[in-house]
Amino acid sequence: MNSEFIIAVHSLVLLAHREDGMASSEEIAANVCTHPARVRKVLGCLRKLGYVSTREGSGGGYRLTCDPMEVTLADVYRAMSAGSLMPNWCSGDPEMDCMVGSNMQDVMNSVFCGAEKQLEAYFSDITIGGMLLNIAQRQHV
Repeated sequence: MNSEFIIAVHSLVLLAHREDGMASSEEIAANVCTHPARVRKVLGCLRKLGYVSTREGSGGGYRLTCDPMEVTLADVYRAMSAGSLMPNWCSGDPEMDCMVGSNMQDVMNSVFCGAEKQLEAYFSDITIGGMLLNIAQRQHV
């Protein structure tokens, strides 16, 4: 899991929370607790996918352009983090003359691919709007 996914989800939930669905990268960054440049990078990806639009100038920023009850965490995960569960390195070597060492990479790839599919399936039941509702419920507890 990478931080871009977290920034993307947090930003979309924050924009869904706003009456006008809009906030500047500085406002979003302050809420996320990160640098505005990181927010701009992530929201640039979300803009290309049609989740947000930008408005330049005074009073400008990012505006939510999707229905938060329709966008799932799986959508955001696929856009920002697909494949991030896969390790950068795996033990073993397919050329080894050992059953364990020569097959470990394939078996571990299979394990992580299965885990990623299950994660996406879990995320497919959670929407940006549902995240906002969950936050609102916690606020009133």
